[in-house]
Amino acid sequence: MTQSVYWNRIAEKAKKENRPFFSLAPMEAVTGSVFRRVVMKAAAPDVFYTEFTNALSITHPLAKETTKGRLYIDPEENPKPIVQLWGNSGEDFAKAAKEVAKQGYEAIDINTGCPDIAVIKNHSGSDLIRHFDTTKEIIEGARQGGLPVSVKTRIGYSEVEEFENWIPFLLKQQVPVLTVHVRTREEMSKVPAHYELIDQLVQMRDAYAPDTLLQINGDIADYQAGIKLAKEHPGVDGIMIGRGIFMNPYAFEKEPKEHSSHELLNLLRYQLDLYDEFVAKGIPGHFAPLQRFFKIYVRGMKGASAIRNDLMQTKTTDDARAIIDRIDPGE
Repeated sequence: MTQSVYWNRIAEKAKKENRPFFSLAPMEAVTGSVFRRVVMKAAAPDVFYTEFTNALSITHPLAKETTKGRLYIDPEENPKPIVQLWGNSGEDFAKAAKEVAKQGYEAIDINTGCPDIAVIKNHSGSDLIRHFDTTKEIIEGARQGGLPVSVKTRIGYSEVEEFENWIPFLLKQQVPVLTVHVRTREEMSKVPAHYELIDQLVQMRDAYAPDTLLQINGDIADYQAGIKLAKEHPGVDGIMIGRGIFMNPYAFEKEPKEHSSHELLNLLRYQLDLYDEFVAKGIPGHFAPLQRFFKIYVRGMKGASAIRNDLMQTKTTDDARAIIDRIDPGE
């Protein structure tokens, strides 16, 4: 049960290179097809995930249109992303799993760590840390699609000590991969990640599910930081980077290089072009979420805050291009 051809392929490739596998964390309104391709162009990880997608919405007659953008995979995407689902019903997950398998997805990840209050009120995300039975039910439901089902979580809801029961419970489900953000839901990202618990997590995995791959998430800035963390904690199989990508779009570079303002702005031009293509396909897209990316590309430039403010006033991709061309005329 814990082995899957999909995950074996990823783990074996990394092992041959004597390193953990790396992934870009699923992030709401961030890790859609457009930004995944930007990261792929800059420096690709081994694994990508989609944005969080509500399992119920995927097959609901009134809501399924809203998931088209979230579930869209461009033919250029290689590797294909893993679909990350959230919800609280085994039946919803079973239906969603069959549908995403039909759409060509090769693996599913279940979100049991999202700290968003709206998701928690829906008894989903990190609220599942308080509901073992529901979690078991949705893992079993998700398996009905015949795809490997992994889980992403936090160490607890309100207390760090909750990991002592919660993590063994998840490991006993024999998932191929368990990703642990080493903070509680209440801690959000306000305190340093609890790296001091990693060795205990490895011991738990070895005791309860030796075939499960353990992936660590939280405060890992880039590839080099991930390599260092894995060396300090033997037994960690994977490293997931989330907010680090906002500090550096080249976070997954194996050999870090200096990148000029021109290179960074060309990467932004590429993102704007991809966004226009995405919208032209008739997939609903909103310009406002695109603005959250602007800071990535202008960070550290002379007059960065003024440039960012100008970009934040834009309403279209052409407006944004005009500002970029003004500060970087290009070739």
